[in-house]
Amino acid sequence: MINITFDATWWLILVFVFDITIRIAAIIIVPRNRRPTAAMAWLLAIYFIPLVGVVLFLLIGTPRLPRERRRKQKRINDYIHDTSEHLDFGTLRPNAPEWFTSMVSLNRNLGAMPLAGDNGAHLVSDYQTSLDDMADAIRAAKRYVHVEFYILQTDDSTDNFFRAMEEARSRGVTVRVLLDHWANRGKPFYKKTLKRLDAMGAQWHLMLPVQPFKGKYQRPDLRNHRKLLVVDGSVAYMGSQNVTDSTYNLKKNIKRGLHWVDLMVRVEGPVVASVNAVFLSDWYSETDEVLTEEIDLFSVTAGPGDLDCQIVPSGPGFDFENNLRLFLGLLYFAQHKIIIVSPYFVPDEAMLLAITTACHRGLHVELFVSEEGDQAMVYHAQRSYYEMLLRAGVKIWMYERPYILHSKCMTIDDEVAIIGSSNMDMRSFGLNMEISMLVRGEEFISEMRGVEDHYRSRSRELTLEEWKKQPLRSTVLDNLARLTSALQ
Repeated sequence: MINITFDATWWLILVFVFDITIRIAAIIIVPRNRRPTAAMAWLLAIYFIPLVGVVLFLLIGTPRLPRERRRKQKRINDYIHDTSEHLDFGTLRPNAPEWFTSMVSLNRNLGAMPLAGDNGAHLVSDYQTSLDDMADAIRAAKRYVHVEFYILQTDDSTDNFFRAMEEARSRGVTVRVLLDHWANRGKPFYKKTLKRLDAMGAQWHLMLPVQPFKGKYQRPDLRNHRKLLVVDGSVAYMGSQNVTDSTYNLKKNIKRGLHWVDLMVRVEGPVVASVNAVFLSDWYSETDEVLTEEIDLFSVTAGPGDLDCQIVPSGPGFDFENNLRLFLGLLYFAQHKIIIVSPYFVPDEAMLLAITTACHRGLHVELFVSEEGDQAMVYHAQRSYYEMLLRAGVKIWMYERPYILHSKCMTIDDEVAIIGSSNMDMRSFGLNMEISMLVRGEEFISEMRGVEDHYRSRSRELTLEEWKKQPLRSTVLDNLARLTSALQ
């Protein structure tokens, strides 16, 4: 009989072999179909903190939805594309630049939604006014109300919105509600909100639920970040604002005096069908219920305007980063002016190159961000790009404390704009389900200019001279946050 004993030397050999195996496997597995920066960040995490790095990679290393959900997204995309291909979506504005037509084709190929003409679109920039306007629209509903928001809470600020839904239900109007699971769980009034939805008789579901004991699980940091409302297929709202108080009812925000500043857009016309299609696709993904037989999705009528609009959905359910490709195309096609408003601005290499290249081409480029940060890691990662942007010639406006400028929009020259829920950061490009709207029309840009002027009046310009005076500790924090931002 042979006795084998493992002394300390054998254990060291086993640990060494295991460590080498992990490192070799990481080199093979991690970079596959992943951005070089993200791959490098993951490899650094695995090499320097192997156990933690491997666990994190297994937990959040795949920025895609489960296969069945991706199949559902493809099925709904095919339906939208095929059904709408030969339908009339209004009269388009004449003399569209060739590059605009090219961008529309890109969006159509990636996100399935058609370009629609004869639309009316108007901005709502006051926080409470937006909530009350949406409540008024709900009160006018005759058939159905579709509500989809990243965060949905019943509180003093949103009580009118919830009462409008209750009144609609009392008239027999169907009210369907979607809210993101992870963003709402543990938040103030979460259980109260669900009880109120139940009491009114709304049909509601959680989006991207992380409930493994109920057989519902995907990467836990994936989010449905969309914010939209559709009433009877004739009126829609979309933009950056959640249905909650401007403090988000969080003690830390109230203590710091923080309030969110947002921007919503009310749309009427054929493009409302596309907003509704986004809701129906998310409803189908969460419930397996197909509503297209009940709702004549593409029965459209002209709106009170002649704007050309196209909805661009994006997120991990799609094969490509639809929003990033749209932003990049517009940045390169711009000829005179680019104005960007983004609360969380953490660009990848391609976007950073596009913005600085625009400056070198002689374009006027402005970026609006918040002087105050509500998320430390994102705030510091964002700051790490300021010096490069300032040196390239970007004018950076910092919205005054204690407000968080949460609006998400961009204007290109004097004819084209984007507004929606998408930030310009790697989370919105790769991990969040977002909705954006491309708009062509000088009258809408004029409204955007008014909002930009208001933001500028409430902001101060950050100069390169001021930035050079940043203390070393801030620079270190910024750079560390920049490295971790690539972990996707």
